[in-house]
Amino acid sequence: MSVKVIAFVSVTPGQEDSFVAAAAPCIAASRAEPGVLYYDLWREADGERRFVFDELYVDDAAVQAHMASDHFKAFGLAARDLATARPTITISHAVEVAD
Repeated sequence: MSVKVIAFVSVTPGQEDSFVAAAAPCIAASRAEPGVLYYDLWREADGERRFVFDELYVDDAAVQAHMASDHFKAFGLAARDLATARPTITISHAVEVAD
């Protein structure tokens, strides 16, 4: 069953370009992972203007493989110095509502 991951990251003002630059290699590598259906980065239009990772995986095993990847770990280390707090992450499982 597919798994949706949404992560919100608040970045220190003035560090937005550095955050995007740090995220780019992780995004490229993540999109090439088996089991990743899509992996996109967005930025809120209003409010805090947080960055939003919008991810879809084929199953929980694909999520775990992503989280164990070297590119994900490297990005996590780089983002730690650019973010104002730990990310808020929501993991959801698909709900079948039709045949």
